[in-house]
Amino acid sequence: MLSAVRLPTPPPADAYQPPHNPRKRSPPSRSPSPVRRRSPPQSRLNGAPGPKDDHVDERELQLRARFRPRDTESSKPPTAEEKAIAARKEYDSLLNARSGGIYIPPARLRALQASITDKDSEQYQRMAWEALKKSINGLVNKVNVANIKNIVPELFSENLIRGRGLFCRSIMRSQAQARPFTPVYAAMACIVNSKLPAVVELLVHRLIVLFRKGFKRNDKAVCLSSTTFLAHLCNQQVVHETLVAQILLLLLHRPTDDSVEIAVSLTRECGQHLTDMNPAIANAIFDQFRVILNDGDIETRTQYMIEVLFQVRKDKFKDNPAIKDELDLVEEEDMITHRTGLDDRIDTGNSLNVFKVDPQYDENEAKYKQLKAEILGEAEGSDEEYDSGSESEDEEAKEEKALEIKDATNTDLINLRRTIYLTVMSSSQAEEACHKLMKLNLPAGQEGELISMIVECCSQEKTFSKFYGLIGERFAKINRLWATLLEESFISSYETIHRRETNQLRNIAKFFGHLLSCDALAWTSLSVIRLTEEDTTSSSRIFVKILVQELAEALGMANLQTRFKDPNLGPYLDGLFPTDNPRNTRFSINYFTSIGMGGLTEEMRELLKNAPKPAAVLPPPEPELDSDSVSSYSSYSSYSGSSRSYSRSRSPLRVRTAGRRQFSLSRSRSPPRWDTGRGKEREALSRRDDQRARSYTPSDASPSPSPRRSRRRRSPAYSSRSRTPPSRVDRRQNRTPPARGDRR
Repeated sequence: MLSAVRLPTPPPADAYQPPHNPRKRSPPSRSPSPVRRRSPPQSRLNGAPGPKDDHVDERELQLRARFRPRDTESSKPPTAEEKAIAARKEYDSLLNARSGGIYIPPARLRALQASITDKDSEQYQRMAWEALKKSINGLVNKVNVANIKNIVPELFSENLIRGRGLFCRSIMRSQAQARPFTPVYAAMACIVNSKLPAVVELLVHRLIVLFRKGFKRNDKAVCLSSTTFLAHLCNQQVVHETLVAQILLLLLHRPTDDSVEIAVSLTRECGQHLTDMNPAIANAIFDQFRVILNDGDIETRTQYMIEVLFQVRKDKFKDNPAIKDELDLVEEEDMITHRTGLDDRIDTGNSLNVFKVDPQYDENEAKYKQLKAEILGEAEGSDEEYDSGSESEDEEAKEEKALEIKDATNTDLINLRRTIYLTVMSSSQAEEACHKLMKLNLPAGQEGELISMIVECCSQEKTFSKFYGLIGERFAKINRLWATLLEESFISSYETIHRRETNQLRNIAKFFGHLLSCDALAWTSLSVIRLTEEDTTSSSRIFVKILVQELAEALGMANLQTRFKDPNLGPYLDGLFPTDNPRNTRFSINYFTSIGMGGLTEEMRELLKNAPKPAAVLPPPEPELDSDSVSSYSSYSSYSGSSRSYSRSRSPLRVRTAGRRQFSLSRSRSPPRWDTGRGKEREALSRRDDQRARSYTPSDASPSPSPRRSRRRRSPAYSSRSRTPPSRVDRRQNRTPPARGDRR
């Protein structure tokens, strides 16, 4: 028998239960509850001893320290000295980090720098050094021809005595990266040298040492950059020309392709200065180049470079001037020349590139501030006066801009044109008109309106008046500005000549023809004309015709031909006398011949005559016919006193013989009556080409062309190439009945 199963009785509610065993795992739930931390008891948070303080773990101690109230002890605010010390420590830690420094937000950096006020401290001087380096580098990289006069005063505002190493390093690096700007950097160095020669002397020493290292290491790029800089410093008379001569002799002593190339580049840069200042050195250098060119074992490319250098010398270095006008900024009496040699012992002052603490920082800064005032011509208190003056000027400029009124209706322009028109019309002579017009107060940029009004007044006349030509001539010879405006007016008038009427077109052409004949208008303006069939219109062709006829009338045909044959004007007259295309050349020849100026086309005719003729296109070969056919030949000669004439005409006549059609040569002058249909249409003589399509008779000796006929198969007796005489039967069949007038 099975015994009954006894179920365990539940324990009472107040019975003791053992602690929960953590090893026993409960079945996993689908959504586990988040992990929650039990907050410590309030008594422990407040620091009171708990029931089990003997067994407090480390986590419990951290919680106590974290939640301990902070107002138990009142902390004192830090003093200014403590704040400065803390800021210096933080600044040092940021600069001396393992990675070489970390990024500092600008606001945080400014706050740190503002908190460091002790000028004798290393941190303050380091901040000033970094700011000086950044400012010098920015000014050097920003300089160019246009702003060099504004950049140099800003450069003198920085302490160049303290940062002379930074200045030399920055300008050498910028010049090496941008060699075309070397004249600008040399001009800047020349200005600095006139006030602070010690700074530029350090620059010259470093360039010499840099060239030595590049020459020993065979570094072509370094040698090119350093020698180019020294050459332009020599042009600015910062360096004596003996240093350049020593470098050239060193490069040409044992010539190689690279050394000769560097020497050629150096000579091109300062050749003009050497020729002017010391011709003996220049002659010796070019003699050495001549020896290398004749006897040296160098490449063809290098030989060509030397030949180009001799051509540059022959042209007197017109494309390589020593100093450009816009960079000649220092007076000759203010220039200081350094006579350092290539073999001298030189101190490059590399320690000046690195920051060092200056125990006399305040004194040195005060001395440079006084030196800066002397260089820039500033007096005591001038900064404040300048600042106040500039502020007042800015305020006045703002007020003027606020009160400025813009006229969008062009009322001022209309009034100006009306004044010019009335002035011209109220003058009786050209001199009087020019005198009145010169007294007009023309606004800046409106000078072109005067020229356009003169041209417009001239175009409105019924016939051309020389009065306007004399006014234009007078203005063109007074100032170069008016001559330039007249050239622009000629170009714009030619481009818009199709909008003009014929009478206006004629007057404008004669006006500019008068200016050209008296050399008031540059003949280079004719480059705008391109005399081709595609590039001209009827209006432009009429304009050119009247213009050339006016020139021929004023100068004479012989002088006009001489002027057009001037080699200096050749490039500008290619459009008027085109030679690029035979088609355009023929068009120009026909145009000038039609207007009675054929004498101007002699060169084009000669050129067209000597031009190679295009290859002739051969006609396709004719199909061969029967071998029993005969070819008939006729001559151009005729017998005198005879009414008959032998013709080379190929016009066939249809004759019905033996039930078939045959073609034979006709010896009659009129077609027979029995020719019907197509025979009447072929009574005119036809030809195939210029050599075999001409008929000669005693009555009409001129060649008479006939319309081209479609190809037809000829009879064997006509088109065969065989010279065998035809048989009697064939001659009997090919005999043509005589015309009515020839029957006897």
